Amino acid sequence: MSGDFVKKCPECGGINLFYNKEKGEVICKDCGLVVEEKMVDFDQEWREFDGDSGESKRRTGAPMTYTQYDQGLGTEVGQKADLYKLEGKEKNKFFRLRKWQYRISTAIERNLKLALAELKRVSSYLKLPKSVEEEAARIYTLAVQRGLVRGRSMESVVAGSLYAACRRHDVPRTLDELSEASGIEKKEVGRTYRFVTRELGITILPSNPADYIARFASSLKLSAETQSRAIEILERAQKSELTSGRGPTGIAAAALYVSALIHGEKRTQREVADVAGVTEVTIRNRYKELLDRLKLEKEIKKTKKKKE
Repeated sequence: MSGDFVKKCPECGGINLFYNKEKGEVICKDCGLVVEEKMVDFDQEWREFDGDSGESKRRTGAPMTYTQYDQGLGTEVGQKADLYKLEGKEKNKFFRLRKWQYRISTAIERNLKLALAELKRVSSYLKLPKSVEEEAARIYTLAVQRGLVRGRSMESVVAGSLYAACRRHDVPRTLDELSEASGIEKKEVGRTYRFVTRELGITILPSNPADYIARFASSLKLSAETQSRAIEILERAQKSELTSGRGPTGIAAAALYVSALIHGEKRTQREVADVAGVTEVTIRNRYKELLDRLKLEKEIKKTKKKKE
């Protein structure tokens, strides 16, 4: 805003003035008077007709991102393929510069370079959205800067960071899936996840079992009606306080198993357990609890009679 900006409303004498950028107006919030008009165009002064012309005219680069060790702000002394095109002394000169650039990089930068490549690999394997990948990279970067990686394998901290990011963004992924993708034991992933979130002060709400229904139902090839009924069963279970203190994947899988029986789409407990990454015993126990507390036996018997 320019230096000749009016400090007081000439109509009511109020000082509660607001500058509307879109309209280019200074407005008094007390009486609504347009005190001053500043017609300023905030759009770019050039037009873009194709991608090539736009690239040459833009004055900014790619946005900052935690998925790169230097947050996308650093520079690198050429790519190897480009350097091989040079001849003699020039080629040797740039290879020396590349070597010294690597030598003067800090231990944290070297760690991030390797870890973020691993993070992208695991994220791609699990088909995670970019927002989760970015959040996981931010968590890992903070963990490295606080020295939380010392004494732990890089892969386990990467897996723990990804699991924390999934939980924060409500993207349902189980510890078993993280373990399979990263090659780290499930217990170690869980232990590292709890340690990192505690040390960094990251608050994570408990998982909602309903978040897992769509994925489990898709893997088991169940209908939309069965999915909807499973969510209804979970809502009733939450009201009856059946979900508290129990693993979200187990209770979600059991609700889906019951719903499938009600809709005549029978799946074995083994099939459901494999998809959810829990044991058959867990499915059986949660199933019995749902039947006893929510009185669902009658509905399952009705389905059996119709089939007969």
